[in-house]
Amino acid sequence: MKIKLTITLLITFCVAASFAIKKYILYYPAYFPTTKYNFSSNVLDSETIYLGRKLFYDPILSADHSISCASCHSPYNAFAHTDHAVSHGINDKMGSRNAPALFNLAWQTVFMWDGAASHLDEQAITPITHPSEMAENLPNVIKKLQSDRLYPTLFYKAFNDSIINTTSITKALAQFQLTLISATSKYDMVKLGKANFTIQEKKGYNLFKKYCNVCHTEPLFSTYTFANNGLPVDTSLNDFGRWHITKKSADSLLFKIPSIRNLSYTYPYMHDGRFKTLNEVLQHYTSIIPVQATTTASTIKSKIILTSNDKVDIIAFLLTLNDPTFVFNHNHQFPKK
Repeated sequence: MKIKLTITLLITFCVAASFAIKKYILYYPAYFPTTKYNFSSNVLDSETIYLGRKLFYDPILSADHSISCASCHSPYNAFAHTDHAVSHGINDKMGSRNAPALFNLAWQTVFMWDGAASHLDEQAITPITHPSEMAENLPNVIKKLQSDRLYPTLFYKAFNDSIINTTSITKALAQFQLTLISATSKYDMVKLGKANFTIQEKKGYNLFKKYCNVCHTEPLFSTYTFANNGLPVDTSLNDFGRWHITKKSADSLLFKIPSIRNLSYTYPYMHDGRFKTLNEVLQHYTSIIPVQATTTASTIKSKIILTSNDKVDIIAFLLTLNDPTFVFNHNHQFPKK
């Protein structure tokens, strides 16, 4: 069973007393929790979603027309990237963090590893204006889009107004990203009664629930809150996570908990991309972790005991969270028209 979220928009045309209804329907499983995004403030519409999709793949948003959102958030990597540990911006400038995967954003209320953005409608402003990412300014983005051959028409179709502004840009980008729902993995098929775990996957699932579910809570496989998982600070980056936003000592080394869906597509792992494989991740959690003041969850303040077979079983379960139907969905890829 799937929940169907229908967003309806009425648009009046010039023909007297005639109306056209434009709808976009989000489908997600009934066992998913209630969405967090306020759709009434940004009503989903097929024209706006298409505009957001086109903007997402267009390097026009960057200062030198070399970087798009998709440069760091590839659809083939569940909208993350795998070619380097941290993101690269214009002029091959190095960022300080691994680009997070983008899916199931309608269930999230804060964005980026440190929660710097508190609303999806605002999040895109940061990478567009960041000097190490797109290094552009919003007035110039608007000027370029307004002068483009196609965009004024696309904005008119989306917002009934060909005058482009920051709000219409960010709302369009948000609408496209809200359609990126990952809910068709083997795990989801098992939940729907359409598949069964193997014996190994079932063993891994039970181990996962014992050791991992506190932070990576199913079915979204994250609480989308902040945690310190005991990683030592990378002294070349000196990244203290949420502390950079709040300046509160209690937030030092706290990073947003990512969903562990689609792990085969989203390596390397952790906020700085330090681990290339799932075996390395498990090695971290089964090693003695220094007890830090903000280390989250009692299970990671000391060594977790797992046998070699346990690790293989856990990875077998984690692989059931891969969602190739989502990753290779043509409706999410570069728009060809």
